[in-house]
Amino acid sequence: MTDAFRIRALAEGEARELFTSMPGLTDATLLGRPLLDPPLDVYETVAAGGQYRPEWTWVALRDDTVVARVAFWGGPDDDKPVALDWFDYTDRAAAVELLRTTPLRAEYELILPPGWRDAPAVRAAAASRVEAAAEAGYRPLVERFRYLWTPADGLPERPGRLVFRPEPDDDVILDVLCRVQEGTLDAHARRTVEAGGVRLAAQEELDFFRWCPSPRAWWQLAFTPGGELVGIHVPARNHAKPIVGFIGVVPEQRGHGYGYDLLAECTHVLAAEGVTEIAASTDLGNAPMAAAFTRAGYPVTQHRFCMTPP
Repeated sequence: MTDAFRIRALAEGEARELFTSMPGLTDATLLGRPLLDPPLDVYETVAAGGQYRPEWTWVALRDDTVVARVAFWGGPDDDKPVALDWFDYTDRAAAVELLRTTPLRAEYELILPPGWRDAPAVRAAAASRVEAAAEAGYRPLVERFRYLWTPADGLPERPGRLVFRPEPDDDVILDVLCRVQEGTLDAHARRTVEAGGVRLAAQEELDFFRWCPSPRAWWQLAFTPGGELVGIHVPARNHAKPIVGFIGVVPEQRGHGYGYDLLAECTHVLAAEGVTEIAASTDLGNAPMAAAFTRAGYPVTQHRFCMTPP
């Protein structure tokens, strides 16, 4: 066996067999699952009915043995990936070079079980990936709670304090999003605000709403009975499942717990569609929203460590 390794993308006929052939990966089952939640040992290309494209899947090989692998993911109409879903290796140097060499760039979300820092083996497995990604130029951005509501968790009570109505004008939605982004606690939004201002951050949210293959009519603004704007909630579906797409309260209405009211309504809207689960997430540092999810009965199912690409 030589020390040299080759790095390349996969081809359709070999993708699944080669991607899943990496030996000696003893820590993978300690971690969470990729972004779209297939089992850890499931990798399928789009042509085979899965979620991944061979040209967005890269490996490092030493003597024809896979020693590092990455798989990027994007929606069916995306021309570039939106997430780095898989990053595993048995050779750290090869893994670092693999991330540096691939021409693809997307945010890396390392998916971990709740309380992962309290389990030494899980903590070590996570640290190895974070450190390798950092060596390749990725930088930690934020850690997030990930929730998964099911009907067994019960519908959250509607406080009845707000009036909800759809808003068909995207310009109005954008203006509301601009107000919501002022003083936001969301790390992704704060990064965009710092780079390009609140309107750019608002536009990114609106672009995400449009990207989701769910009805536009689900988006709703919230008002007090007296007609004062409180915020916006966006029930949605991504390309995998129903989600809480967005919850936002305008600055002058914060401090009243309205995030819970918006979340409760969002949950009811999706539940009325007969969904069997609703995914959601919020930053660890967003204490008001985390409290709203707890009050609404959303259990934490994952912890996500987000890193931005170079």
